[in-house]
Amino acid sequence: MGALEIGYGGLAAAHLLLLIPLAAMLWLRIPLVGQTLVSVVRMTVQLLLVGFYLQFLFRLGDWRLTALWLLIMIGVADLSILRGSRLCVRCFAGPLFLSLAAGTALPLFFFLGALLRLPDWMAPQYVVPIAGMILGNCLRADIIGIRTFYDAIRKSNRDYLRRLASGAGRAEAIRPYLRDACTAALAPTVATMATVGLVSLPGMMTGVILGGSGPLVAIQYQIAIMIAIFCGTAITVVAAILLTLRSAFAPAGTLDPHIFR
Repeated sequence: MGALEIGYGGLAAAHLLLLIPLAAMLWLRIPLVGQTLVSVVRMTVQLLLVGFYLQFLFRLGDWRLTALWLLIMIGVADLSILRGSRLCVRCFAGPLFLSLAAGTALPLFFFLGALLRLPDWMAPQYVVPIAGMILGNCLRADIIGIRTFYDAIRKSNRDYLRRLASGAGRAEAIRPYLRDACTAALAPTVATMATVGLVSLPGMMTGVILGGSGPLVAIQYQIAIMIAIFCGTAITVVAAILLTLRSAFAPAGTLDPHIFR
């Protein structure tokens, strides 16, 4: 038995729940009513369009269309991270795209090939949702990591320059900032792994159960996807910072102020 269908009528009725928070916003004069309505409309339209495309994609099962969709997902995540971290798109878009591609592909295809042993590693029913979960977590972690790293160097630029002047190479001088940035980026995922299943049932586990599988099968999927997410997050955060160093620093090792927007 699969998940029960909500239907478009039920989906429209679900939007009635918005009356409660919107009424509270109006009563408290919270200036987010317009932004909330725009966000809800945008979310609904985006998801419906994506749903129609994925239905078409799943029906065809063409690996080229699946690969194209995967590249689009990575590209959108790339731009979202740069907007969220307030860094130069032209300088960082390429290196960040490569780090996201590597951090998504490695755990994704290990999950599909080594764990699930799928004969078709580009099956859209598996590639799209699993890649989406990995990328979604990488997006949040990369924003935290990259912004923390470059903001810290900019704010303590004198200390950083003092390290360079005392004979430290760039790799040695940035190490404390890299460590702090990776700690800040990975800490939320570590905390989530420690409480998963106790505080909430995550998306993968909920989806597998709604799809008709038993709780133990769902738990196996969830454990595997959490490890894949943590692996992908660690790869993308470290790779994103290291690959953007060339664009962010002058040959002498000083930080280029033009990378900030």
